[in-house]
Amino acid sequence: MTQQLIIATGALFGLLSVVFGAFGAHALKKILSTDQLHSFEVGVKYQMYHAIVLLVIGYNPNHISSATYWCFTLGIILFSFSIYGLILSDAKGKKLRFLGPITPIGGLLLVTGWLLLLINVL
Repeated sequence: MTQQLIIATGALFGLLSVVFGAFGAHALKKILSTDQLHSFEVGVKYQMYHAIVLLVIGYNPNHISSATYWCFTLGIILFSFSIYGLILSDAKGKKLRFLGPITPIGGLLLVTGWLLLLINVL
């Protein structure tokens, strides 16, 4: 895994997190329920947290394996993006229920990424 790829991935997810957060705070605030907006914000927060982690480990690549990078990257996509899809489709009245089981898989990948990071450091 190249240092540039890790940093670029973290930067892209960070950028998208800010865009999605602003979109949620302004455009979606009018059409989502409080619970839906809260769930959307959870996706944004987890995406940003893990974007920052990718940036930090990208600048110190001695403590990351390819598996760690892929767990964080795929975890963000499956966790946060499935939440976005569930919330937005529900707001449109056509909830994409198949995304429901994908969210915990993404969460498990994020947890695995943290475990691998811990193992790599120790």
